[in-house]
Amino acid sequence: MTDRARPITVADTDTAKEILIRRQDTHLDSLAERLREPRIRAILEPMLAGEPLGEMPDDDLRFAQDIGLVRMTAEGGLTVANPIYREIIVRSLAATPQASLPQIPTTWLAPDGHLDEERLLEAFLAFWKQHGEPLLGAAPYHEVAPHLVLMAFLHRVVNGGSIEREYAIGRGRMDLCVRHGRDTLAIEIKVWHPGRVDPLPDGLVQLDGYLAKMGLGSGWLVLFDRRPGIAPIAERLATFDAVTAGGRKVRVIRA
Repeated sequence: MTDRARPITVADTDTAKEILIRRQDTHLDSLAERLREPRIRAILEPMLAGEPLGEMPDDDLRFAQDIGLVRMTAEGGLTVANPIYREIIVRSLAATPQASLPQIPTTWLAPDGHLDEERLLEAFLAFWKQHGEPLLGAAPYHEVAPHLVLMAFLHRVVNGGSIEREYAIGRGRMDLCVRHGRDTLAIEIKVWHPGRVDPLPDGLVQLDGYLAKMGLGSGWLVLFDRRPGIAPIAERLATFDAVTAGGRKVRVIRA
């Protein structure tokens, strides 16, 4: 029987949210179907990428608000209507890439069970070098295909942990917070689009702010290069260390 005297904790709320998401009630299942509609994709794809909305009919934007998928914030920006929808959207879009993943040996856990970031990085680099380009075609939203494949990989990693995501129009990035037991890893994703400058400098500034917000001293900055005519992933994949203006350590991954 429910103990009404026991206070509700953040962990309780997270557990309830996870149950709802996994249960896929009718309205959540219908939401997943909506994501394939071109007029919905035209709104959500730039939101996930942190890019401004392109030209679109006012009726399409109004429709997305009327069905309760997105809403206008008090500051006037567009955002996903609630945290559960924000999670459902990404999980649904990453489902096909996740189902397409090969078997990945669990090499990123230390003997005591904690998340070893160096081993995790090695596993991701090996995975991305061999499977990155083929899996990009499995993602339903082309502009955020690298984001979705990376998140599909990370879902295999957490296995009982959680991934928190922050994305919004005009931010130029997606922020991820991976939690596994007592370990926390902050990851910022940025894309090098055709005709734009290297996103590394802005990424370091933005990640510095995100790490400060999370109370962390280090994190990853993943830069996906989507310019045409560049070398294959296996040839351009590289990592190096950097330090933010705030003195926080960053592992930069050029993918």
